[in-house]
Amino acid sequence: MTRDRNQKRFPVRHVDIREDAGQRIDNFLKRELKKVPKSRVYRMLRRGEVRVNGGRVKPTYRLRAGDSVRIPPVFIDDTASMASLPDTLLTRIERAISYEDDEIMVLDKPAGIAVHGGSGVSFGVIEVLRRLRPTESLELAHRLDRDTSGCLMIAKSRGVLLELHQALRDRLVRKRYAVLVFGTWPKRLRTIRLPLHRYVVASGERRVRVASVGKPSRTDVQIVTQGARATWINAHLHTGRTHQIRVHTFASGHGVVGDDKYGLPDNRELAERLEIRRLCLHAEQIILPFRHTTLRFECPIPEEFLSSWEALEADS
Repeated sequence: MTRDRNQKRFPVRHVDIREDAGQRIDNFLKRELKKVPKSRVYRMLRRGEVRVNGGRVKPTYRLRAGDSVRIPPVFIDDTASMASLPDTLLTRIERAISYEDDEIMVLDKPAGIAVHGGSGVSFGVIEVLRRLRPTESLELAHRLDRDTSGCLMIAKSRGVLLELHQALRDRLVRKRYAVLVFGTWPKRLRTIRLPLHRYVVASGERRVRVASVGKPSRTDVQIVTQGARATWINAHLHTGRTHQIRVHTFASGHGVVGDDKYGLPDNRELAERLEIRRLCLHAEQIILPFRHTTLRFECPIPEEFLSSWEALEADS
C-alpha cells in the first residue's frame, strides 16, 4: 500500500516517565502526538498499540515515575499543518502578546477565539502560536472560554508548565475577572459557594449547572460600580471550574451581559437591542508565585467591554 506524499511516518518510541508522573496516559499521548486526531489516540489505546511496561492500559491510567511507555509508529497527514492560517489572525495573535521572557508568555486573548482547536474548531490560540514560533515548545498553562478575553499564560517549556500547574492545584494563583451582570447585585452577596456539574446536551454542546453532585466551587465578588441596568463587578476565582463565573452569577439571579448560553431571554433581547456583541467577561489580572518571586500580569479592559457598559448606562 502506498502512502500519500503529504503523510509523514514517525517511528516507534519508548519514553521513560519522570516529570509526567501522575498524568493520565490519554492526555500524555495527546501532547506527544499533537497532530494525531484524538480518535486515533484512543484507538491506539483500545487496540493495545500503546504499552506501559509491556502491558495494555486504559485511557484513565495515571503514569508513574519509572514507567516505560511504548508509543507505536504513526503516519501523520501533514496537509492540515501546511494549510495557511489567515494572515489577519496570525497578526492579531502576535499583537496580543503582552509579556514574554524565556519561560512564560502572556497573551491578552481576544474574545471570540478559542484557546485550542477541537469540538468543531479547526484551530485556536495555541495552534496559531505554534505556527508563529515553530521551533519553540509552547503549552497552555490554563484555559479561558472562547468568548472570554484577557490574561492567558503560555509555558515555554515542560518544566515551567508543571510548575504553573502545581501552583494552580495548590490554589496559589489569584485571578481577577471584570464582569458586567444584569440587574442590581446585592451588596451582601460577596461569596458564592455552589457545586458545579458538567453535562452534555443532546446537540453535543457542553453545559454546566448547579447540582449537589457537582464539584465544590467558590467565587468571591466585589462591586466596582452600580448602574441602573447592570452592575460592574470583580470576580475572584478560588476554584477553576468550567463556566464557573457565568453559572455562579446566573444562579444568583444576575447573568453575565452578552451570555447567550446561560442568560435569560429578556436579558438577551436587551443585549441584542443595545448591539452588545460580546460576553462581558474579561480576565483582567493574574498574580502567582514563581521561582522565588511574585509575577503580576494585567490586561486592560477592552474597548468593546467599555462600550457595552456605556450602552447599558445610556439606555437607563
